Amino acid sequence: MPASPSTARAINDRLALRLLQQEGPLTAGRLKQLTGLSRPTVADLVERLMAAGLIEIVGESGEQRRGPNARLYGIVADRAHLAALDVRTEGVTVVISDLLGTELGRASLPIADDTGTGPAVEQAVALVERAAKEAGADPLHTVGIGAPGLIDPATGELRNSSGLPEWHRRLVAALGERLPARVIVENETNLAALAEQRDGAADDRDTFVLLWLGLGTGAAVVLDGRLRRGASGGTGEIGFLPVPGTATLPSATDCAGGFHSLGGDAAVVSLAGEYGLVGEGA
Repeated sequence: MPASPSTARAINDRLALRLLQQEGPLTAGRLKQLTGLSRPTVADLVERLMAAGLIEIVGESGEQRRGPNARLYGIVADRAHLAALDVRTEGVTVVISDLLGTELGRASLPIADDTGTGPAVEQAVALVERAAKEAGADPLHTVGIGAPGLIDPATGELRNSSGLPEWHRRLVAALGERLPARVIVENETNLAALAEQRDGAADDRDTFVLLWLGLGTGAAVVLDGRLRRGASGGTGEIGFLPVPGTATLPSATDCAGGFHSLGGDAAVVSLAGEYGLVGEGA
C-alpha cells in the first residue's frame, strides 16, 4: 500500500535529518540531489523542519548565485541532549552530548564488588543526573546504555546472565523510572561494530564480523549493512558455543562450559602462567 501523506512526510523528514547529521550543513539543492525528492517537496520539508525548531540556517554555500538554494541548513544541535553510558562490571562512565555528538560533559564512577544492588543503582543514576545538570543538558532526551550481556529482542532489556552484577539489569529500569527520557540498551560489542561501521576500520564494508576478546568473548555480525542480533538476541555470543576441551556444557545463562572458558581473559592468563609468562598487574 502507498504511504499516506503524513507517513510520507515523516519518512522524508527523517531522511533529511539523517543526511544533515551525517553530511553536515547542506543546501536545499544538495538535499534534493541526495534524497531524490522534488524541489517543492524539499522546500516543504525544510520549512516544516525549521518551524519545528529542528534545523536552522547556518550560513551560505560558496555558490556564485545567491538565492534560497544557497542557504546552508543545519541541525539545531542543542534541540535535545543525549547521554551515553558505558556500563562495566567495575563501574560506569557517562558522556553527555548534543544532537551532533559534541561532547558536553563526562563523568565516571567506580562501583565496588561488595556494593549492594540498590546502592549501586542509586549511585549510577545519580551520576547520570549530576552529569546532565552540570553540562546544562537537563532534561535529557535519550539515554543509551552499552553493557555486556544478552539483550532480549522482545523487551529491549538485559537478560539474566551469570558473571554479571545484578545492578546492570536494575539500572535500565531505574533510569526509565527516574528520568523523563527514552532509555535504550545495547550489547557493547554490537555498539563497537556500529562505531567501526560508521567511523572506523569497517566504514567501507557492508558485511563484517567484529571479534571481542577481553573479560568476555563475543562478536558482532553486520550483514548487508545491518547489525544482526538474531531472534533471541544471541547472534555473536560465541562465548556460549560448546567446544571440545571444556569440562561442562554452557547453559542459556552461563557460558562457563563454552568457548569463553578457553578464550576469555582468565583462561588466557592461566595458560600464560603455565608457561611462565606474567603480565603487568597479574
